[in-house]
Amino acid sequence: MQPVALIDMDGTICDFDLAMQRDLESLRAPCEEAREIGYGKDHPPYIWNRMLLIKGRGEWWENLPRIDKGFAVLEIMRELGYYISVLTQGPRDNAEAWSHKILWCKKNLPGTDVTITRNKGLVYGRVLMDDYPEYIMQWLEHRPRGLVIMPDQPWNQDFSHPNVLRHTDNIDEVREMLIKARDRADKEPLEV
Repeated sequence: MQPVALIDMDGTICDFDLAMQRDLESLRAPCEEAREIGYGKDHPPYIWNRMLLIKGRGEWWENLPRIDKGFAVLEIMRELGYYISVLTQGPRDNAEAWSHKILWCKKNLPGTDVTITRNKGLVYGRVLMDDYPEYIMQWLEHRPRGLVIMPDQPWNQDFSHPNVLRHTDNIDEVREMLIKARDRADKEPLEV
Protein backbone atom coordinates (compact mmCIF):
# COMPACT_ATOMS: atom_id res chain seq x y z
CA MET A 1 0.00 0.00 0.00
CA GLN A 2 1.22 3.49 -0.88
CA PRO A 3 2.20 5.51 2.23
CA VAL A 4 -0.22 8.36 3.00
CA ALA A 5 0.90 11.95 3.63
CA LEU A 6 -1.71 14.30 5.08
CA ILE A 7 -1.29 18.00 4.33
CA ASP A 8 -2.85 20.81 6.36
CA MET A 9 -3.88 24.00 4.54
CA ASP A 10 -3.85 27.20 6.65
CA GLY A 11 -0.33 28.13 7.77
CA THR A 12 1.13 25.13 5.92
CA ILE A 13 0.42 25.40 2.18
CA CYS A 14 -1.80 28.50 2.09
CA ASP A 15 -1.16 31.79 3.86
CA PHE A 16 -4.16 32.59 6.05
CA ASP A 17 -2.23 35.16 8.10
CA LEU A 18 -0.87 37.10 5.12
CA ALA A 19 -4.35 37.37 3.57
CA MET A 20 -6.01 38.27 6.88
CA GLN A 21 -3.38 40.92 7.65
CA ARG A 22 -3.83 42.42 4.18
CA ASP A 23 -7.62 42.51 4.45
CA LEU A 24 -7.69 43.86 8.00
CA GLU A 25 -5.37 46.62 6.86
CA SER A 26 -7.81 47.53 4.08
CA LEU A 27 -10.55 48.00 6.73
CA ARG A 28 -8.41 50.05 9.13
CA ALA A 29 -9.51 53.63 9.73
CA PRO A 30 -6.82 56.32 9.25
CA CYS A 31 -6.81 57.05 12.99
CA GLU A 32 -6.39 53.39 14.02
CA GLU A 33 -3.11 51.72 14.88
CA ALA A 34 -2.03 48.86 12.65
CA ARG A 35 -2.39 45.47 14.36
CA GLU A 36 -0.46 42.29 13.82
CA ILE A 37 -2.67 39.20 13.70
CA GLY A 38 -1.83 35.58 14.40
CA TYR A 39 -2.64 32.68 16.68
CA GLY A 40 -2.63 33.66 20.32
CA LYS A 41 -2.88 37.41 19.70
CA ASP A 42 -5.26 39.35 21.91
CA HIS A 43 -7.53 41.68 19.94
CA PRO A 44 -10.42 43.93 20.90
CA PRO A 45 -13.88 42.70 19.89
CA TYR A 46 -14.11 44.99 16.86
CA ILE A 47 -11.00 43.35 15.32
CA TRP A 48 -12.45 39.87 15.91
CA ASN A 49 -15.68 41.04 14.27
CA ARG A 50 -13.75 42.31 11.25
CA MET A 51 -11.95 39.00 11.00
CA LEU A 52 -15.30 37.16 11.08
CA LEU A 53 -16.58 39.46 8.34
CA ILE A 54 -13.53 38.75 6.18
CA LYS A 55 -13.63 34.97 6.75
CA GLY A 56 -17.38 34.92 6.17
CA ARG A 57 -16.91 35.41 2.44
CA GLY A 58 -16.38 31.98 0.94
CA GLU A 59 -14.29 33.28 -1.96
CA TRP A 60 -11.79 34.61 0.59
CA TRP A 61 -10.83 31.02 1.44
CA GLU A 62 -10.68 30.08 -2.23
CA ASN A 63 -8.13 32.81 -2.98
CA LEU A 64 -5.64 32.39 -0.15
CA PRO A 65 -2.03 32.75 -1.36
CA ARG A 66 0.22 29.69 -1.59
CA ILE A 67 3.13 29.09 0.79
CA ASP A 68 6.09 28.05 -1.39
CA LYS A 69 7.95 26.26 1.45
CA GLY A 70 4.94 24.02 2.02
CA PHE A 71 4.70 23.25 -1.68
CA ALA A 72 8.42 22.36 -1.74
CA VAL A 73 7.77 19.66 0.89
CA LEU A 74 4.67 18.52 -0.98
CA GLU A 75 6.74 18.01 -4.14
CA ILE A 76 9.27 15.90 -2.23
CA MET A 77 6.43 13.78 -0.88
CA ARG A 78 5.18 13.22 -4.42
CA GLU A 79 8.69 12.34 -5.66
CA LEU A 80 9.01 9.79 -2.85
CA GLY A 81 5.76 8.09 -3.82
CA TYR A 82 3.46 9.27 -1.04
CA TYR A 83 -0.28 9.33 -1.61
CA ILE A 84 -1.15 12.97 -0.89
CA SER A 85 -4.38 13.98 0.83
CA VAL A 86 -5.27 17.41 2.20
CA LEU A 87 -6.46 17.30 5.82
CA THR A 88 -7.91 20.60 6.99
CA GLN A 89 -10.22 21.78 9.69
CA GLY A 90 -13.33 23.61 8.59
CA PRO A 91 -14.55 26.67 10.49
CA ARG A 92 -17.25 25.52 12.91
CA ASP A 93 -19.85 28.12 11.92
CA ASN A 94 -19.07 28.72 8.25
CA ALA A 95 -20.08 25.84 5.99
CA GLU A 96 -19.49 27.98 2.91
CA ALA A 97 -15.79 28.15 3.80
CA TRP A 98 -15.64 24.35 3.58
CA SER A 99 -16.66 24.32 -0.08
CA HIS A 100 -14.28 27.17 -0.91
CA LYS A 101 -11.39 25.33 0.73
CA ILE A 102 -12.15 22.47 -1.65
CA LEU A 103 -12.18 24.91 -4.57
CA TRP A 104 -8.76 26.22 -3.43
CA CYS A 105 -7.47 22.65 -3.55
CA LYS A 106 -8.98 22.05 -7.01
CA LYS A 107 -7.12 25.13 -8.30
CA ASN A 108 -3.82 24.56 -6.52
CA LEU A 109 -3.71 20.76 -6.08
CA PRO A 110 -5.81 19.31 -8.90
CA GLY A 111 -6.75 15.67 -8.40
CA THR A 112 -5.79 15.64 -4.71
CA ASP A 113 -8.27 14.20 -2.21
CA VAL A 114 -9.50 16.53 0.54
CA THR A 115 -10.80 15.69 4.01
CA ILE A 116 -12.38 18.46 6.07
CA THR A 117 -12.80 17.49 9.70
CA ARG A 118 -13.14 18.88 13.19
CA ASN A 119 -10.74 16.22 14.61
CA LYS A 120 -7.56 15.40 12.69
CA GLY A 121 -6.83 12.50 15.01
CA LEU A 122 -9.52 10.47 13.24
CA VAL A 123 -7.67 10.38 9.90
CA TYR A 124 -4.97 7.84 9.02
CA GLY A 125 -1.63 8.76 7.52
CA ARG A 126 2.02 7.86 7.91
CA VAL A 127 3.01 11.53 7.75
CA LEU A 128 1.22 14.74 8.71
CA MET A 129 2.40 18.21 7.69
CA ASP A 130 0.69 20.71 10.01
CA ASP A 131 1.59 23.95 11.79
CA TYR A 132 -0.81 23.87 14.74
CA PRO A 133 0.28 22.01 17.93
CA GLU A 134 -3.24 21.07 19.10
CA TYR A 135 -4.03 19.31 15.80
CA ILE A 136 -0.62 17.67 15.76
CA MET A 137 -1.24 16.22 19.23
CA GLN A 138 -4.73 14.99 18.21
CA TRP A 139 -3.13 13.11 15.34
CA LEU A 140 -0.09 11.77 17.24
CA GLU A 141 -2.29 10.43 20.03
CA HIS A 142 -3.39 7.68 17.63
CA ARG A 143 -0.15 7.42 15.62
CA PRO A 144 2.79 6.99 18.01
CA ARG A 145 5.08 6.04 15.09
CA GLY A 146 3.86 8.82 12.77
CA LEU A 147 6.04 11.63 11.49
CA VAL A 148 4.96 15.26 11.64
CA ILE A 149 6.60 17.91 9.51
CA MET A 150 5.79 21.20 11.27
CA PRO A 151 6.28 24.43 9.32
CA ASP A 152 8.09 26.92 11.53
CA GLN A 153 5.54 29.58 12.51
CA PRO A 154 5.48 32.22 15.27
CA TRP A 155 2.62 30.42 17.07
CA ASN A 156 4.41 27.06 17.36
CA GLN A 157 7.84 28.17 18.62
CA ASP A 158 7.43 26.60 22.06
CA PHE A 159 6.18 23.24 20.76
CA SER A 160 8.34 20.16 20.44
CA HIS A 161 7.69 16.44 20.32
CA PRO A 162 9.98 13.48 19.51
CA ASN A 163 7.99 12.70 16.32
CA VAL A 164 7.94 16.29 15.06
CA LEU A 165 10.50 17.75 12.68
CA ARG A 166 10.36 21.53 12.47
CA HIS A 167 10.59 22.72 8.86
CA THR A 168 12.69 25.85 8.50
CA ASP A 169 15.24 25.91 5.68
CA ASN A 170 16.24 22.26 6.35
CA ILE A 171 14.76 20.74 3.18
CA ASP A 172 17.45 18.03 2.99
CA GLU A 173 16.66 16.91 6.56
CA VAL A 174 12.95 16.92 5.72
CA ARG A 175 13.61 14.72 2.67
CA GLU A 176 15.70 12.32 4.77
CA MET A 177 12.96 11.97 7.41
CA LEU A 178 10.28 11.45 4.76
CA ILE A 179 12.36 8.60 3.34
CA LYS A 180 12.76 7.08 6.84
CA ALA A 181 9.02 7.36 7.50
CA ARG A 182 8.19 5.83 4.09
CA ASP A 183 10.61 2.93 4.47
CA ARG A 184 10.11 1.96 8.11
CA ALA A 185 8.41 -1.38 8.80
CA ASP A 186 4.82 -1.19 10.08
CA LYS A 187 5.56 -1.76 13.77
CA GLU A 188 9.02 -0.16 13.72
CA PRO A 189 9.37 2.99 15.85
CA LEU A 190 10.26 6.27 14.17
CA GLU A 191 13.37 8.13 15.24
CA VAL A 192 13.38 11.83 14.35
